[in-house]
Amino acid sequence: MTDDDVSARATVRTVSIDDLDVRASYALWRLRQQVFVVEQGSPYPDLDGRDLDPSTRHLLLEVDGELVGCLRLLEEGDYLRIGRVVVSPAHREQGLAARLVDEAMALAGDREVRLDAQVGLVPWYARWGFTPSGPEFDEDGVWHRPMVRPAR
Repeated sequence: MTDDDVSARATVRTVSIDDLDVRASYALWRLRQQVFVVEQGSPYPDLDGRDLDPSTRHLLLEVDGELVGCLRLLEEGDYLRIGRVVVSPAHREQGLAARLVDEAMALAGDREVRLDAQVGLVPWYARWGFTPSGPEFDEDGVWHRPMVRPAR
């Protein structure tokens, strides 16, 4: 199967937590746990309460009905914050993470957007106009760099 085949079958849904049934919520949290906690060895408090905020939007990337990626878009007053960007190991290197960020940026429109990029992904986020906005920091054993895409 080629990357184009997978990309063509991938869909992105934008939902609030109240739009998800219990199985979809479980799949979302399981995917984040598998990648961030298990694969990356970063024991962090994923269930931070922000998923439940009615203004939080979850972008769910599905291939053939299976959740393979997600992104969380948070309202932070004057700006939006992208976080929890993840694609399952079996679906990486196919442009799917970029598809999630493209969708988030379309939702953001002209608003300022901030994120904390894993250090190795700083150049990747630059293609959406993000620039470093502070020093690197260690978050639960993983080095990050704050970045911002100014309002347009």
